[in-house]
Amino acid sequence: MNAKDSTAPRILVIEDEPTIIEFLRTGLGYEGYQVVIAPDGRTGFDLANRETYDLIILDLMLPDMDGFDICRKLRARGDETPIIMLTARRDIADRVAGLDMGADDYITKPFSFDELVARIRALLRRQGKHPEQTVLRIGDLALNTETREVSRAGESITLTPTEFALLALFMRHPRRVFTRETLLNRVWGYDYAGDANVVDVHISHLREKIHDKPPRLIQTIYGVGYALHPEDEA
Repeated sequence: MNAKDSTAPRILVIEDEPTIIEFLRTGLGYEGYQVVIAPDGRTGFDLANRETYDLIILDLMLPDMDGFDICRKLRARGDETPIIMLTARRDIADRVAGLDMGADDYITKPFSFDELVARIRALLRRQGKHPEQTVLRIGDLALNTETREVSRAGESITLTPTEFALLALFMRHPRRVFTRETLLNRVWGYDYAGDANVVDVHISHLREKIHDKPPRLIQTIYGVGYALHPEDEA
């Protein structure tokens, strides 16, 4: 599904932190969503009133109008668009307040992109807008996103959570080239401050575990990053 496809779910992101804005714009775009960004509360509220969205990602602490106020006003006018609240606050009282005002879900910063996408899919499935492919297959390699089971040629493979996240990302987007920076953001998180070489180490371990020998499924795109190519294209 292309991010510019008019049939792709539209997500309004109301967020004022530039790092998170780019993280969500890039990551959600890769997942095929149409992403609209509002950098402050007033702009976000106006966009939500003027246009139709399939889901809203709403930061709690915003300039001009906070997330609680936006959520309350949208629900008061009868807007039933699913809302996921983002916040650095971890107090139970804040979560309860957000849900009481009509938010559908609540996630605290820093957050895993995979967790956020899983919650987005769950909410869109409830709306009948995002049928989920549970088993991903590339040749004789299979990955079950629900049971987290991986096998190749019928042989079970045990992966770490990071290896699983990498493989699932590659299998959801065959042929797409991912830079090391994108992989760090998507798998390790936008707040990761370690060495980028960690990507190469985990790719090496993943290749070994899935018996990925030359010509490889997970190919190195020199000077750029990595991409998964089906065996008949390797």
